[in-house]
Amino acid sequence: MNEKYVEALEQYELEIFSVRKGRGAWICETEDGCKLLKEYRGTVKRLEFEDQVLGALDTGSALRTDRYVRNREGSLLSMSGDGTRYVLKDWFLDRECDLKDGREIRLAAERLAMLHQGLRKIPFQEEWNLGSILVEPLEIELERHNRELQRARNYIRGKRRKSEFELCVIGNYSMFYEQAVQAVEGLKGLWEDTRAASLDSTGSTGTKPLYLCHGDLDQHHMLMGDGYTAIIEYNRMHLGVQAMDLYRLMRKVMEKHSWNVDLGRSMLEAYERILCMTRKERRCLYYMFLYPEKYWKQINFYFNANKAWIPARNIEKLRSLEEQQASRNRFLEQIFEG
Repeated sequence: MNEKYVEALEQYELEIFSVRKGRGAWICETEDGCKLLKEYRGTVKRLEFEDQVLGALDTGSALRTDRYVRNREGSLLSMSGDGTRYVLKDWFLDRECDLKDGREIRLAAERLAMLHQGLRKIPFQEEWNLGSILVEPLEIELERHNRELQRARNYIRGKRRKSEFELCVIGNYSMFYEQAVQAVEGLKGLWEDTRAASLDSTGSTGTKPLYLCHGDLDQHHMLMGDGYTAIIEYNRMHLGVQAMDLYRLMRKVMEKHSWNVDLGRSMLEAYERILCMTRKERRCLYYMFLYPEKYWKQINFYFNANKAWIPARNIEKLRSLEEQQASRNRFLEQIFEG
């Protein structure tokens, strides 16, 4: 074991039985259960923010989080002799959520709703007003993406000789770009004041309801235990619209299940059994799905990479998105009708 890590571990009041490498960190079996030691490159303020939020969450038997462990000096950070900073946190050896298992997918949606419900109960502290938790409004971000789509399309149009990828872009650009514009306009008109933050707003007024969100929710960060789900990695937690977390999870599932309407509907039902969404929150979720995010990612990769050579798999991905468009549109119409 690297001596630096030994130096860090020695700063905790824990009897450590074994240490092994895993997840780019060190998994430690201790007298107090499994822990994870990892390097930390963020600020102390950010770390304290995450610790306070996770400490305030009511994580009962069904929901658990990877809370930080303080060292014997009471600090969240431990430093080795060469100045490398480490954090230690509770860890879980359970497997990731299986996106092929419908029952488990619905359970994940339910546990996400539990997390969101818990985060809404935590009073916002003035000292949490950090740059890292104040993210750009979604409609502003997507409007920028639309300009990037236009710039790439104009570049391709100006080329005399076009590659297979570029011809594919020209062929399906209008279909995807129209949806991109509709999504941005819809989000802009959803709340009267897109800049207002109200932690206790129900969304029934014109104010956008902003709550603490996980910020990086996918199957890799949902570990399915025996009778509980551990939702981990809160380094992108921020103030925002919680529907974005649900969108990220659902989009991953829908892409793997060919935009299965029944499965999508059952995920929403599982989520809303715990936490009901307002009409505007559901509409916001619709516009997130309407925006062709994966199409933008492919175009943006092309424009910012070596345009002279595009891997064959990227051409296949672009064609696959076009092939999925009919089932994706059907999903949008049937899930969000009315």
